[in-house]
Amino acid sequence: MPRRDPGSGTIVDPAVRAELKANVHPAEWRNPIRADRYGLVVIGAGPAGLTAAMQAAASGIRVALVERDLIGGDALNYGSVASKALIRSARTYAEMRDARRYGAAVPARIDVDFHATMERVLRLRARLSRTTSPRMLREAGVDLFFGHAEFRAPDRLELDGDPLWFDKVLIATGAEPDVPDIPGLKDVGYFTNETIFGIRHLPARLLVIGGGPLGCELAQVYSRFGSRVVIVQDMPLFLPHEERDAAQILSVAFARDGIEVRLNTNVTALRRVGGDIHADLRSDDYISAITADAVLVGTGRIPRIDDLGLDAAGIRHDLVRGVHVDDYLCTSNPMVYAAGDACMEHRYVSVAATTACMAVANALHGGRQRLDELVIPWCTYTDPEIAHVGLYVREAMRRDIPISTVTVPLHEVDRAVLDSDDIGFIKLHVADGSDQILGATIVSRDAGELISQVTQAMVAGIGMRTLSQVIYPYPTQSSAIGEAARTWRKQHPEAK
Repeated sequence: MPRRDPGSGTIVDPAVRAELKANVHPAEWRNPIRADRYGLVVIGAGPAGLTAAMQAAASGIRVALVERDLIGGDALNYGSVASKALIRSARTYAEMRDARRYGAAVPARIDVDFHATMERVLRLRARLSRTTSPRMLREAGVDLFFGHAEFRAPDRLELDGDPLWFDKVLIATGAEPDVPDIPGLKDVGYFTNETIFGIRHLPARLLVIGGGPLGCELAQVYSRFGSRVVIVQDMPLFLPHEERDAAQILSVAFARDGIEVRLNTNVTALRRVGGDIHADLRSDDYISAITADAVLVGTGRIPRIDDLGLDAAGIRHDLVRGVHVDDYLCTSNPMVYAAGDACMEHRYVSVAATTACMAVANALHGGRQRLDELVIPWCTYTDPEIAHVGLYVREAMRRDIPISTVTVPLHEVDRAVLDSDDIGFIKLHVADGSDQILGATIVSRDAGELISQVTQAMVAGIGMRTLSQVIYPYPTQSSAIGEAARTWRKQHPEAK
């Protein structure tokens, strides 16, 4: 697999570009002399692999970390870090255009400096890459190898054809874009999350295929930069896993930003005509077409496991679930564990790091930490953000778990009103007959921050009665969590 240029597509201070390259894959790197045997070999240097390698080395284990591309994986190089930097810049332009809402004058001219925005992304990536650079890994006692690792037998691993002996292996290879088989897609060219952050010019017209979190986040970003954006989603709704009222609020926000959403629609073919990309669309029996300058594929991600030799190692896997693991993150080969996107349904950086810690504890230190004990929050970083933790109502109904729900709309929250960001809600799901919080959905500009408070309460076993007694500074949006708890307590005085 050819190595990607981590800073391609923009002009930036050469020192910044050099620092980033030196931290994610230095050109002059020479692999260390291999030890006779490693207590742990970690395959993949994304969030899961880095966390596992550092944790194991800190406990005195001899660790080899193998990476075939860029240190930092998706998160640093073409995922969370880059996208959140872009989101912040795009929000600034949106606020300038909407200045009257805040009692300010709209600037006479709002010129989008796309080059400066992309340069900022590179600078921030370079800054954050310092904590996981080859030098830092070496100082932590990790032997870093760039190359391709592949199993040849249940107890045999090779690195570029030479043996790498181990006691345990952790697969942490992450995930890659799931590109649909659309006629003409490869011919016209397209972007994914792995390439969109190296785009050279702001496209005037952008077609986004897929209405999941990635597609929604980047569609809003590029719309706010000035692109005319169309999302095509093959399902009758976007963000299909979220609460419907949450997705509906976001659809209104998309309309405000000028994003066109085509639901229950498929892209049937693409072709180039001159400098334009023509996309044929089908929605039931209705045929239409649109024209774009660029295409972004955001139809999801699949585990990156196809060339690891898993069959030779007796490791069960498939292309959808990835590596099959038990509740302790052990594969069907007791010498091999997995963590992060390579094996998890929830493909988030926080989950990758958490499962990596669990795998190290279980594989090397006799731990018995279980996946089913995790409380996993997540957030889609649109504006407004949509965050969730625990059960959805539909899940509770499917599992025959009786719940009650209390909702506080943001237009009843003073700080949200004062910020002119009062579109959204905080919704808590509580087990009937008790005050145990089973889940929550939050829609607000800061939903990703607010959901952490609910998650902490769920992990610590703090119920609604205790939560209702928390004193919040006034005015804050987080006070809505306490208000929801107090409302629930009034409605359920008998609950314990």
